Amino acid sequence: MAESLRRLVNIGTFNVLQEKLERWLGNYYINTCDQNVARCCEIIELNAKVQGQLFKLLSVCAGEGGLYGGASTIKSRLLPWLGQNFFTTGGSLTADASLGVIEEASRKNREIDELQDTYEMSMQELEADLRAKELENQDLRDELLETKDSLNRSLRTSTSDKMLTEIEVRELRRKLAAAEDEVRSLRTKAGLLSDYEIQVRRLRDDIALLTGRRDALLRTSTSVSTKDDSFTRLSVKDDTPSRSGDIYSSLDTYRYTPRVGSPLSMDDPVQRVRQQNLISRWNDMFSQDRLDAMDTLRRFSDDYENNQRIVFAAVQEAFSVAKLAFRQFKMKVRANLAATHLGPETLEEAVQDYVNRNSDLYDLPGMVSDVIRALNRNPKIFLPPDATFAVIQPFIREAVKIAWQMSALAHPLDIAVATDAELYDSTKYRRSYDSEYTAPLVNHHIWAALMQGARVVMKGESCTRRGASLGSTRRSRSPTRSLSPSRSRSRSRSVSPARRPRSRSPSPRRATSPYTTEVY
Repeated sequence: MAESLRRLVNIGTFNVLQEKLERWLGNYYINTCDQNVARCCEIIELNAKVQGQLFKLLSVCAGEGGLYGGASTIKSRLLPWLGQNFFTTGGSLTADASLGVIEEASRKNREIDELQDTYEMSMQELEADLRAKELENQDLRDELLETKDSLNRSLRTSTSDKMLTEIEVRELRRKLAAAEDEVRSLRTKAGLLSDYEIQVRRLRDDIALLTGRRDALLRTSTSVSTKDDSFTRLSVKDDTPSRSGDIYSSLDTYRYTPRVGSPLSMDDPVQRVRQQNLISRWNDMFSQDRLDAMDTLRRFSDDYENNQRIVFAAVQEAFSVAKLAFRQFKMKVRANLAATHLGPETLEEAVQDYVNRNSDLYDLPGMVSDVIRALNRNPKIFLPPDATFAVIQPFIREAVKIAWQMSALAHPLDIAVATDAELYDSTKYRRSYDSEYTAPLVNHHIWAALMQGARVVMKGESCTRRGASLGSTRRSRSPTRSLSPSRSRSRSRSVSPARRPRSRSPSPRRATSPYTTEVY
């Protein structure tokens, strides 16, 4: 039995029957009526053969169970389909069974039709959705094309705007360059104007001095006839410094004029007027010339502290050189006047009177060169190899002028002695904004204190730091360092990378009265 069933499975008759049904369905509308009937008969014959094989298998299975083997199952399952002589003749279907089969087949056909209609409706809905999505996709494509067009237009517009902007930038740069050239020319003119203003101020001071002398002489009761002659011999000197060789020629024509007050007195008009003028110029030098020099040094060195040291050292060297030159000048004047002086005033008064009248007889270029050479020898300051201390020559020149004229006073003005790491003196200096206010030692000086003897006329400025010491030199002295101010190249010196903003320290206050000095 099992072997017969295996052979039936291996033959695959039902697969062949299914394939024939599928081919018939596929060619049903193409075939003619006779062809369709022939196909149906062929399928019926194949089905009958399969049923015959199945009935044989059923008979064999029932026979294996004996006389009544499988009878109950056959009666319950196949009784409607089989006749009374099943085991002998094979039987046949009844009319009721045929009607039931037809009814069930029609019901299945209706279910299949309903499923087919549902499938077709779902397919139509899917096709409608697909067409809607295609329309949406087409709309999106159109919007994308429009967006691309707008982006292209925006790109072209931005490119044209950029070209216009570049043209405007070039035009603005050209205007900026022209404006910078104009500013440089105006600065040059402003420098000339400042020189003229200084000359005018000095002339006004000389006029005030002569007026004071005239008033003093008018108050005397003697020598009335000699007043006009004494004033005609006075003249206003030119601001351009003369050479030291002019001393002897000026001494030949010098004649001492009797005076009511001594030129060595503190109440002398020359002393009072010139002292107030020099104090004002010292104040201007701190608030203007010093900052200009710092700006110039910043273009060559970013070390802010080193630049402050350079400015302070320049002032110190200017006073040192000016005092030395003035002592030599005064010794020459005293030696030449001693041979011809008769009185009634003392020789010192005659020397001071000559100095007051000829305060411009000094070698300014030579003293400026001496100051620059002294700065080159200073081991605590430095500049890059491509720069020299001659870059601040205008500041040095002004410092030398003021130092000479302060030294030429009957009671000279001088700067206080200052060294690094000294104790901070609040009577002479004020602390800078970046100082450590609890530090007792001075790290470096920014501006010198102005003294008259032991009296402080103007306070200076210093920076106090903790740990300040004398041993913190900035660089070692080079044996081949140039002593000439015109040298444009020097040994390589280190440059600090720190760069600090321009310091605008508060300006020292000026004296309240034009004829009195106070301690600030």
